Amino acid sequence: MKFKIDNLQYCNWSRDIFEINRKAGLDAVHVTIVYHEDFEELQKEIKKWEKLFYENSDLIFLGNDFKDIEKANLEKKTAIFFGFQNCSPIEDDINLVEKVHTLGCRFMQLTYNNQSLLATGCYEKIDSGVTNFGREVIKEMNRVGIVVDMSHSAEKSTFDAIEISEKPIAITHSNPAFWHPAKRNKSSDLLKALSENGGILGLSLYPHHLKDTTSCTLESFCEMAAKTADIMGVNNIGIGSDLCLNQPDTIVEWMRNGTWSKSKNFGEGSKSKPGFPKQPKWFEDARGFVNLEAGLKKVGFSDIETDGILGNNWYNFYKLI
Repeated sequence: MKFKIDNLQYCNWSRDIFEINRKAGLDAVHVTIVYHEDFEELQKEIKKWEKLFYENSDLIFLGNDFKDIEKANLEKKTAIFFGFQNCSPIEDDINLVEKVHTLGCRFMQLTYNNQSLLATGCYEKIDSGVTNFGREVIKEMNRVGIVVDMSHSAEKSTFDAIEISEKPIAITHSNPAFWHPAKRNKSSDLLKALSENGGILGLSLYPHHLKDTTSCTLESFCEMAAKTADIMGVNNIGIGSDLCLNQPDTIVEWMRNGTWSKSKNFGEGSKSKPGFPKQPKWFEDARGFVNLEAGLKKVGFSDIETDGILGNNWYNFYKLI
């Protein structure tokens, strides 16, 4: 079977967006449901999703494992997999790891840019690595079936997570630093270590992660994918677009500041451009997958390799969860 998977979106969810994802042929989407929310706030977000599932049952359903990707493909629906972009929902209680898994969580980042109780974020000046609590949480995530996601984590912390985890980890939405040296993008040595341990990288379409940002060309992106495949192997890369469709700028402010800062943090933006950046014309939403397919083939990927990058590699990774 051939699958299409976008392994990271954080949209202002509506039926229109679910329809766009179906028109794009997406069989699965990993969605961010929390950033800085605690366990109680997480439960409120899940209730919102329960309403969305009920009202759009002809388009989406909650995914639990790789078999639901197969089901979605057969039923022409999209399986939704829950993920956290921070570890805040488990608070300081390791017993909550199993509880959030029961509620549907399948991916959890150990950090979101800053130091957490588990590891160091990529915006910190000093990377102390995975903490003692982090080591225990990784073991528990491995046990219950939650993927360790290090997309927003610093380098030493990510190397630590690769070493500690008994299962392959993921960087669900990022790009190589050799192409664009954003704080969120990853070194070639790190990407090599990730792939050598069975991990996977979701290539990001978020403009701040792209060379030339909104003006990035499809050709440049696909050439980057080819060079990344040379480093990691073509079976260890996929797509994690980081699409944030129809989100107001207040959301990006929440993402960057949460409740921990009274001063404005502009993250990858700036004071003059604090809001969400515009997507490149060739990937304004998930319907841009058709452009990715053409672009990847144009730079030399075979049909099978292209299918892998656009979904089958993520499908195979889900089998490991």
